[in-house]
Amino acid sequence: MADVLPLVEARLRTALGEPGARAAVTFLGTDRVEVLRFQEGDVVRYATLGMSAHPMSDPTAVVADPVKGPRAELVLSVRAGLADTDKVLRPLAVLAASPQVEGVVVAPGASLDVGEPLWPGAPFTSVLVAEPGGLVEDLDLDAPLDPVSFLPLLPMTPNEAAWKRVHGAQALQERWLTHGTDLRDPTRTSVPLT
Repeated sequence: MADVLPLVEARLRTALGEPGARAAVTFLGTDRVEVLRFQEGDVVRYATLGMSAHPMSDPTAVVADPVKGPRAELVLSVRAGLADTDKVLRPLAVLAASPQVEGVVVAPGASLDVGEPLWPGAPFTSVLVAEPGGLVEDLDLDAPLDPVSFLPLLPMTPNEAAWKRVHGAQALQERWLTHGTDLRDPTRTSVPLT
């Protein structure tokens, strides 16, 4: 079985350019997860590398399939210079390791919570997983492997996360759109929810 990570990194470089920095985090009992940092103008993008090494499997399955199953990496985009967002590396690695650690399948519409600010002073402790295909196209792999999706992460305030649990991801995204919310602003406040 070919290692998919070099192909994933090549796709990230093609879409986002050369990474300006990278950091690696290893959690006990999991494979290493790297986070690459790309900057384009006033936008900084953080992309995980390592989550797609293994397919995500249904947590109710008795045995995880080593070949079939969705594969993904996470991409977070924020405006540069407004907050110390480089501290998001460890929380991102935690989220990328969650399929291995907790046996979850990360998919669009899901909420992921790290239980602490994403970076120092951040008003966000969780993210909404958005639809893939916009910034970085899916990476097709040789059959029988599923393609790798690059899932955008949209930071949510605790109030937004609670509102999303009740009303759903689509309703929250529509509210952000209606109010012209800059989802890349690392210091933004919660969208009006009433």
